[in-house]
Parts: sequence; structure tokens; C-alpha cells
Amino acid sequence: MHQEFLCQVTAYGMCDGRWVGVPLGSYRAPSLSLALWWMRERATWMAERLDPVPERCRWPERALVPVADDVPDAPGELRAWRDDRPGQDAAGEQLARGLLVRFATRDDTTVYELLAESVDALRMQRAALNDVPPLGAPA
Repeated sequence: MHQEFLCQVTAYGMCDGRWVGVPLGSYRAPSLSLALWWMRERATWMAERLDPVPERCRWPERALVPVADDVPDAPGELRAWRDDRPGQDAAGEQLARGLLVRFATRDDTTVYELLAESVDALRMQRAALNDVPPLGAPA
């Protein structure tokens, strides 16, 4: 039943004293396996940008600086989530049942969120909220 999935990546932080979200990407996956693949790939993409390997990239002098020891390790948590096979299997089971899958982590300034949900489940929720009669039912 759930064969199409909407996947999104968003970063949230403070701007002018307000909490704002910045979309970092979205993907309408035609299958469960592609939805999970895209989320793992985006977790890798974010982790590599938050915690790059200096030897692999050319960076301007002093562009990379260490953070305090008490800052949460968002790149490490993104990589751990990506590599957690039982967790990925559980996420797939949730999506297959039409449930939202959400993973969020943070560093000292920003929350990074990965979301995926069934397009079919969203349509059914919208129809239920709008009291859309089933096909063939009198209006």
C-alpha cells in the first residue's frame, strides 16, 4: 500500500531571535528502499560538510576550527544513525506501516532533521481531515 515516500532534510536554528528552518533537500522516493537510501545518503552528505577531512579538501586557511569538547557531535550521530542496521530496518518497517520516520541531532547552534513519510498515508490523513467521502458515496 505505501509505495511512495516524501523525504526531507531541514536545518533549524536561531535568526534574529526567531527559530527558523532551512530546507536542505527533499526527494519523492518511488520505493521504500530508495527512501531509506536517500536518507542515509543525506546523513552522509551533512556529516561530511559538518566534519570534513581536511586532507581531502582544499580549505582556506583557518576555515576549519575545533569545537569545544562539550558540543554535541552531530556528524558522529548522523554517521551512527546511517550505519545502524537494526535501526534502519526498524525505520523501514515504520515507513511500510505508514508511520513517520524522524531522526534529529544537534550541535551547539543547529538542529539537523531527516524525515520520511508515506505519500499514501499523507493523502489518507488529508482526506480524513476534510471529510472526503469515499468514491461512489453520495456527497
